[in-house]
Amino acid sequence: MIPKELLQHIKRIEISTRSIVNEMFSGEYHSIFKGQGLEFSEVRAYQPGDNVKLIDWNVSARMGHPYIKKFEETRELTVMLMIDISRSGSFGTYKKLKREIAAEIGAILALVAIKNNDKVGLLLFSDEVEKYIPPKKGKNSVLRIVREILYDQPKHEKTDINNALEYYYKMTKKRSIIFLISDFFDSDYYRNLQIIAQKHDVIAIRILDPREYSIPEVGFITLQDAETGKEIIINSNDRKMREKFEQHIAKEINDFPKMLKKLKIDLIDIRTDADYIDTLVKFFKERAKKNR
Repeated sequence: MIPKELLQHIKRIEISTRSIVNEMFSGEYHSIFKGQGLEFSEVRAYQPGDNVKLIDWNVSARMGHPYIKKFEETRELTVMLMIDISRSGSFGTYKKLKREIAAEIGAILALVAIKNNDKVGLLLFSDEVEKYIPPKKGKNSVLRIVREILYDQPKHEKTDINNALEYYYKMTKKRSIIFLISDFFDSDYYRNLQIIAQKHDVIAIRILDPREYSIPEVGFITLQDAETGKEIIINSNDRKMREKFEQHIAKEINDFPKMLKKLKIDLIDIRTDADYIDTLVKFFKERAKKNR
């Protein structure tokens, strides 16, 4: 039985995100994502301009004139939500934590996919794979996925994107639409991301809080690494120190899109101090235009 609390939470998400659902149901969704491949539909008489490679020679011999095979794109999609639930997600200086926003976005994507009769799966990860639910159809399946996204508590604190990518690559042979949701505070996963992007359609959703790349002038403060627990005390009034820190973070933040561009991976940047619905809607509209 589905907990009443979960159903209420899902209802709140559906109401608050109705705009993105409507956008994706108005024809955007299947114009954005291609099907799994082509399947045979029928044969018909050859017409001038048809691809001669599609001629069915057996049927043509029986009928006495050329016939071609007609194929249609299979519309069923497999959507995999790969969500970082490491401890760095437990940060947020505005209304919501990064983890809460990641969970809500994952829930929205799951609901949209299932309403389009697609399969949806889930992989929650930290520095280990915390939970894996194979892609399935159906309301009960998606409700379980949404419940895990919203309420699962990680057993580990660090981040290992490499490990998550390797795990999923080994688990599936079929092409998937992968939404990789994280703050991407990790390193050395380029090669595996490159490999998985050659097989799957990967969309990176990066969630950041503005306080992660700027330091206010408030005197001595203690900074703690959420994943290691390591602490340092700094003087935030030291202008040179602030500039050095902000330049380092800015380089990491700006280098990430450049890396994804080389791999032909789309990026959605989400900030905790902005409306993520508008950002998602804008992305899907722009991607739909590119695919037309």
